[in-house]
Amino acid sequence: MSAAARTQAVAAGTGGGGMGKQDFAPDTRYTLTWRDERGRERPLNIYVYRTYDGFMVARETSGAGLVRKIAYADVVRVVLAQPVPPAARYFLPAAVLDEKNWRDRTTMQHYATAPGLGK
Repeated sequence: MSAAARTQAVAAGTGGGGMGKQDFAPDTRYTLTWRDERGRERPLNIYVYRTYDGFMVARETSGAGLVRKIAYADVVRVVLAQPVPPAARYFLPAAVLDEKNWRDRTTMQHYATAPGLGK
């Protein structure tokens, strides 16, 4: 499925069932509803760096700007998906995004760069 078709399908609310790795793509911004640590449903804006089998590593684009490990099971609904052009992408070192670094961690505060935005 192309990125444009995925954006339209997500916006239309199609795709049903539980969320999984196939529902998310790296270098894409998402607006979604997720269950926080207390089990409450909350809105969340994220930029996805990497997707793994059980979780994704993403940066909050609103709020504290933390890098988070988000389990697909915690995502209730995706409201909007927008692919990010190369000039506006956030970058983190590959070692920070490595799956083994996220085994015992749920959040990380790390400053990223977006060359086209002067950050």
